[in-house]
Amino acid sequence: MAAQFGRRLRKGAVTTAVAAAAVAALSASQAPGATVDDHGRSTAADAQPSPDATAGDSGATGNSPYYTDLPPLNTPSPAPTDGTSTVSPVESEAGIPATVLDAYKKAATELQASKPGCNLPWQLLAAIGQVESGQARGGRVDADGTTTSKILGPQLDGNGFELIKDTDNGAYDGDTAYDSAVGPMQFIPSTWAWAGRDGNGDGVKDPNNIYDAALATGHYLCRNDWDLSDSGDLDSAILSYNPSRHYVNTVLSWLEYYRKGTHEIPDGTGTVPGNRSDGGTGSGGSTTLPSSPVTPSAPHPSKPSTPGSPRPTPPSTTPPSTTPPPSGTPTTPPSSPPATPTQSVDHLEDSGTAKLTAMAGDAFAEKISTKAENAAGKGVAKVRIRFTIVGDTDATFTGGEKVATALTNSSGVATAPALQAGETTGAFTVRATLIGRTVTGPDYPATVTQRVADTLVRTSDTALTCTPGGQFADAVQVKATYKDAVADKVATTATLIKSADDATENDKGPYFKDADGKTVRTLTGLTTDADGLLKLPQLYADDTTGTFVLRVTTAGGATLDVTLTVAAAADTSASPSPSPSASS
Repeated sequence: MAAQFGRRLRKGAVTTAVAAAAVAALSASQAPGATVDDHGRSTAADAQPSPDATAGDSGATGNSPYYTDLPPLNTPSPAPTDGTSTVSPVESEAGIPATVLDAYKKAATELQASKPGCNLPWQLLAAIGQVESGQARGGRVDADGTTTSKILGPQLDGNGFELIKDTDNGAYDGDTAYDSAVGPMQFIPSTWAWAGRDGNGDGVKDPNNIYDAALATGHYLCRNDWDLSDSGDLDSAILSYNPSRHYVNTVLSWLEYYRKGTHEIPDGTGTVPGNRSDGGTGSGGSTTLPSSPVTPSAPHPSKPSTPGSPRPTPPSTTPPSTTPPPSGTPTTPPSSPPATPTQSVDHLEDSGTAKLTAMAGDAFAEKISTKAENAAGKGVAKVRIRFTIVGDTDATFTGGEKVATALTNSSGVATAPALQAGETTGAFTVRATLIGRTVTGPDYPATVTQRVADTLVRTSDTALTCTPGGQFADAVQVKATYKDAVADKVATTATLIKSADDATENDKGPYFKDADGKTVRTLTGLTTDADGLLKLPQLYADDTTGTFVLRVTTAGGATLDVTLTVAAAADTSASPSPSPSASS
C-alpha cells in the first residue's frame, strides 16, 4: 500500500511531513477494529489487533486473501463526455467498469423486489467486489459478464490457509484435491453449491460470471432476515462473508466511498489493487488463470494469524504466459480484449423497430433494435446498451426483468430481449441508453391491449328448455378462441335480449339471480378461464312462455346467440273411453 500512496503523492508537491502523516494515517486505517472517517476511510479504534469476529467460520470465501487497498482520498470527477478517451489513474481506480456496475445494480434491484426488508445497497456489492477481485480485475469480462480468465484464490490445503478438501470434483477450480475461492466475488465451491444464482438469465449458475456472482452475494448477505440499513446487521452480514474484522473495515471504507459517488468506466480499463491480506502484491489475493481446465496449485506458505501482516509472496506455479507481472506494470492479461470504445459513440438511434403492440399476457412479436453510431454516422461495435422499461406497466423482458442489456454487433446494432406483456393494459416506454457514457438515445413507445376472442361456441348441443316458473336443467357453457388458440382471461358479457334483431335487454322470460336472489338479465365482469371456458350461472324462467335469446359477447367482438325455450309441460294423460250404450 505504501507504493500506492507513493504514486499518489508524486502527483503534487507534497512535503515530507505530509507524506509521513499520510502513510501513518494509512497504517492506522488498516489496523483491525478500525472505523470509517468523514472521507470514507478507516481509522484505528486501537493500536492492537483484535481477533477475527467469527473464528472457526470460513464464510463465503473460505477466509481466502483479499485486497487491502483503501479508496482514494478524493472522489473523482465523472468520466469525460467530450469524446476523449483519457482516464486518469485516480478515475480508473475509483470508477467501476460498466458491465460490473450494471451487474451490481441489477442484483440490488432484484433483491429490492424479492427481499425488500434486506435494504441491500448496490454500493455494498461494489465494495465487496473491489475487495475480493478489484472489480473482476478491472472489468475484464466478456459481453455476457463472464471473466475473460478464471480468478482463483489459493489452494485451501491447510498450509497457511483453511483446510477445505475438494467438494466440486474440480468443476469450478480445476483442483480435485482441495477447493479454492472462485470468480469475481470469490465463492468457495461448497458455498456456491447452495448460494449460486443465475443473474443473467442464461440458465447457468456460474461463479465466474459477474451477474451470477453479484446476485448470489446479494442473497448471501440478505439471509438470516438481516436488515442492512441497520449497522449491527450490516456488520454481521459482512463478517459472515469473510470472518475478519479488518475485512469488514476495508469493505466499509469502500462502501462509504461509493455512496459518495462513483462513475462508469469502460470494461477492462480499471486498476487492479496492489496489496492483499496475505502480504502479496501485484496480482492481489487471486490467481488469474486461463478459462480452460487448470491443475492444482502447489502448497502455499503459512498464513500469519494477524490479517494484513507481511509474509513472503508464494512462488508462482502458473505457466509463464499467465504469471502476474511485477507491481507497477500493466496487469492486463494477454488474452484480455481491448477496452470497450464507448468514447467513440456520438448517439443512439432506432434501427428499424416495428410498432410494439401486444395483447395482455402475450409476447411482443417485434424486438427493439438500437444502433450506436459515431459522429460520422458509422456503427460502433462491441458497446453495451441498456434497455429500461419505464411507466405504469407490468410488462417485462424475457425472464421477468425490467432492465436488459445487449452488446452491439459488427454493424453497431444491439437487439433487446423479447418483451412480455403483463395484465396491465395501456402505453409504456422502453428507453435505450449507452452503458459507460451519457449520449442521446431513443424512447420506444409500446402498448398492451386487452385480451380478445374472435370465436365463441357452446360446448354442448343439448336443447335448453324449461317450464314456466321453473329452472333450466343445464347451465350454458361456452368456449372462446382467438386465431384458433385458446382465449383465456377474456372479458365476457351475457345478456337476455328481446330478439336476435333487437339487443335490448328483455324484461320478461328467462333470468339469472344475483347474490340476493333478485332477478338479473345482464351479467358483466365475466372472464374465460385458462382453457378459454366460461360456465354461466343457473338460468330460471318466469311465467312467460315462448322462445328467448341469450347473447354472449367477448372483448374483441366474438358473439354467440343461445336459444332458450319456455313451454308448458305436455299433457300426457289418456282420454277416457266412451261408455258402452245401455241395453234396452
